[in-house]
Amino acid sequence: MNLIAKLPTVAAMIYRNVFKDGKTAAINPDLDLSGNYANQLGFGDNENFVELMRLYLAIHADHEGGNASAHTCHLVGSTLSDPYLSFSACLNALAGPLHGLANQEVLKFITGAVEEMGTSTPTDQELIDYTWSLLNSKRVVPGYGHAVLRVPDPRFVCQAQFAEKYIGTDDHLVNLVGQIFRLVPDVLLEHGKAKNPWPNVDSHSGVLLQHYGLTEMNYYTVLFGVSRGIGVLSSLVWDRAMGLPLERPKSMSTEGLKKWVSK
Repeated sequence: MNLIAKLPTVAAMIYRNVFKDGKTAAINPDLDLSGNYANQLGFGDNENFVELMRLYLAIHADHEGGNASAHTCHLVGSTLSDPYLSFSACLNALAGPLHGLANQEVLKFITGAVEEMGTSTPTDQELIDYTWSLLNSKRVVPGYGHAVLRVPDPRFVCQAQFAEKYIGTDDHLVNLVGQIFRLVPDVLLEHGKAKNPWPNVDSHSGVLLQHYGLTEMNYYTVLFGVSRGIGVLSSLVWDRAMGLPLERPKSMSTEGLKKWVSK
């Protein structure tokens, strides 16, 4: 509880120290966790951004034990290591480009696509042609083709609903995300390699943060970590309460490995 309570302030101090003037507002007891975090980041005067933080912190919490960072916290916690060490291990797992940095990769892709197409408002056919050019050159569409999901990520959907309600059609990059969602899955299916052509949560989150002025992409994983902490630390309490055992990886003999490789 202590760690969850302090994470937003620690994360806000990082943002203010690295990107701003080093000054962080004090906790306001009249605000909720998301409101205080937004205020300490310096965006508290924008109620829509506060609402985005409420959504963001909810959907990026531990969504299942199977993701890398949540599992890492569970694994380290199973040694009876304390929550601070378990959560720091979780953050280290979150820092890789295939996990916590994924929304940055998507945002780089979208801005790169705008540059390559020469417009942030392409026609449907221009976007379809661009997608085919990517696939034919053995590139990918970041944020699409989830390893587990067989439908559009519900977390992507609720962000799209947020954008429709609070942003509308005024932001070209937000519009482009919606256009990609409408067109690209069919291209991926026709291409044949992506069995699961649906977007995940990272396909939308970056452009929403950009829209409200949180443009420093290197900070996005810290923001992700604040949310993930709410989930993994709650799960850690349940791990202890249920007395779950120390996790151990499977072992294989040299002979077993040789047999596996030979197949």
